[in-house]
Amino acid sequence: MSTYKTPGVYIKEISTFPPSVAEVETAVPAFIGYTEKADKNGDGLTLKPTKIFSLREYEQYFGGPKDDEIALTVSEKDDGSFNVESFVEPTLKYIMYFSLKMFFNNGGGQCYIISVGDYTGTGIEIGTNTKVGLKNGLDALKNEDEPTLIVIPESIKLSTTASYEALTQAVLLQCNTLQDRFAVFDIYKGGELLDPAAQLANRAFYGNNHLKYGATYYPFLKTSLNYAVNEGETNVKITYPSDAEPPATTKTDDLKTLNGVNTALYNFVLGKLKERFVVLPASPAVVGVYASVDSNRGVWKAPANVSLANVIEPVVKIDNAIQDGLNVDATTGKSINAIRSFMGKGTLVWGARTLAGNDNEWRYIPVRRFFNMVEESIRKSTYWAVFEPNDANTWTKIRGMIEAYLTQKWRDGALVGATPDDAFFVRCGLGITMDSQDILEGRLNVEIGMAVARPAEFIILKFSHKLQTS
Repeated sequence: MSTYKTPGVYIKEISTFPPSVAEVETAVPAFIGYTEKADKNGDGLTLKPTKIFSLREYEQYFGGPKDDEIALTVSEKDDGSFNVESFVEPTLKYIMYFSLKMFFNNGGGQCYIISVGDYTGTGIEIGTNTKVGLKNGLDALKNEDEPTLIVIPESIKLSTTASYEALTQAVLLQCNTLQDRFAVFDIYKGGELLDPAAQLANRAFYGNNHLKYGATYYPFLKTSLNYAVNEGETNVKITYPSDAEPPATTKTDDLKTLNGVNTALYNFVLGKLKERFVVLPASPAVVGVYASVDSNRGVWKAPANVSLANVIEPVVKIDNAIQDGLNVDATTGKSINAIRSFMGKGTLVWGARTLAGNDNEWRYIPVRRFFNMVEESIRKSTYWAVFEPNDANTWTKIRGMIEAYLTQKWRDGALVGATPDDAFFVRCGLGITMDSQDILEGRLNVEIGMAVARPAEFIILKFSHKLQTS
């Protein structure tokens, strides 16, 4: 208390409002993978989580796609037109650039990039003590607080299922340890039709621990993105008839050279390149949907029944009979979310379950992610109370702060109940959540319960005959 010695009028402001909860971001994915470069103003960015806000910024720091070789064999018809005899599409080893394109095109915004190497290696590696790989990028992410989603599109490019299994389980372990992030996976070999045996094998890759912190999607997507042609147009090789005298011969030129030799054929090849499309795992586009739905509706809205941009079709057509075995699995309890194409609607995300698909508490993605957001927001907003007197004044402030925040979430539609009392509870006090021993040992216990809105996954319409009454 101040001691006043000189006569006069003094002003003292009294704090009457409780502190407030500042809500954390919910859709800040961290992409881990290989990039063309990793440099920002001369500083190397390998294994350094870097926040970006646009594809242009990604290109500035991490470069573009790998210019894998594309090969065409073209013949000439009698009328002078051309025909493609063969088209050898590139086998894409590195897909980070295309993945970021799908993320931003589907509503994504800010994200983190963790480069684990460039395109000069032999391929995708999980990483060891002596060689950097995807697991090293995951370890680098551990110390970043802001990311809330983990996406590793190139995990499906790992050479062995054992590597994929080890990586996915390491991701789930980090999510459980930090309790502030959620993992989005793709089915290994998701470009193939999964029979029941293949489904069982893929479910085994995720182990049996921490399944509530992850979700997986199937199948891969045929996107509207074209294969990369480098700036010099040298990665496209065209074999075509030579103008030499008989006997008939062929010659092979790159696209740039062809432009100076045969402009008509050059334009024909350009047109054919635009008809070939990149196939990608679904996770980058789905994470873009997460960001878009969070922004427009809220994290409590299921990121499903939403169309995907820049997608021509899923590479595997899924019907109700196939999805029955994906969505609900009585043997392992692990759900696989389907990407489906519907007549007149386009390609939609048609599932919203975590890998813990049979768990009544954590079955749905929006429930898990809403709890992540609330837990992290309240935790960070409660640091002011550390070392405050453990008395009724502090308990009342904490309780009032949390109740005000959850009341707003109830008004937004995240919590269900006719009144706030029906939607949530916040308990804190001596004889309620603490006893004398807790106070002696410096513990302040707060109990919070929430009735989170859950998605209406199955709409059942019941019809019956009604007898005439008048």
